[in-house]
Parts: sequence; C-alpha cells; structure tokens
Amino acid sequence: MKNPEQTIGNIADKYSTVFISYVDNEGFPITKAMLKPRIREGIKVFWFHTNTSSNKVKFFRENPKASIYFVDKRFFRGVSLIGTVEVLETKEAKEMLWQEGDTMYYREGVTDPDYCVLKFTAVRGRYYSNFHSEDFEI
Repeated sequence: MKNPEQTIGNIADKYSTVFISYVDNEGFPITKAMLKPRIREGIKVFWFHTNTSSNKVKFFRENPKASIYFVDKRFFRGVSLIGTVEVLETKEAKEMLWQEGDTMYYREGVTDPDYCVLKFTAVRGRYYSNFHSEDFEI
C-alpha cells in the first residue's frame, strides 16, 4: 500500500457502514454494524454517534479496547484499525456531531441523555487487498 492515509481514508469515506468491535465482561469480542463516522481525522481518529444505553457504551466504559473495520465489497478489500474508544457526553462533543434529522435516533435532540459520542483512536491497522494482507502503524 503506497499511501495508507489516502487508501484507507477513501474506503472509510465511501461506505455507509462500519463494523465496531468491543470486548464484553466475559472477555468475548462482540461486533456491531454502525453508521460511518461523522468526522474523520486522517486514519487516526474517528468520531461516531450512538445510544448511551447501548451495550457497546457499557462495555467501552469498562474496557476501551476496540477495533473498527471498513469493507469495500466491490473489490473485496478491507481495513481493520485497532485502538481505543472514549465515550463522550459533553455538550461540545454532542454538538460537534449533531446533524439535522438526528431526532429520529435521539428524540430529545442534542441534549438527549441517550445520545453520546464515541471517539475511536487507532494505533495500528491491517489492510487486505488482492489476496494479500499488510500490517501498518499509525
């Protein structure tokens, strides 16, 4: 991969679904589909919105280790990023990600107690394309 930031950034921006994984209280990995990140800072930091009442938030508060996976089904390639998640409920974080129409998820608006932000920070990754995988540091 010649330019990881560009290659991975293009995959992250193009598709509407990303998979996020966390570890439950028995040490098992759990993977969930999510809407793509609202904000991306290179390939290091990704900002998501979710329900505060979700299991993933509960377990991220106990263990911040996580991975996210973006897949390009058309060309059968993908990237896994490994890092940590911070659960943010500050007014600033919520307002930063809020978009018109989000009341379909969070009825009380930007101050809804069931609305929070996940800040994923990657430390390394693994890219797969053309029957070849490669690891990289971020």
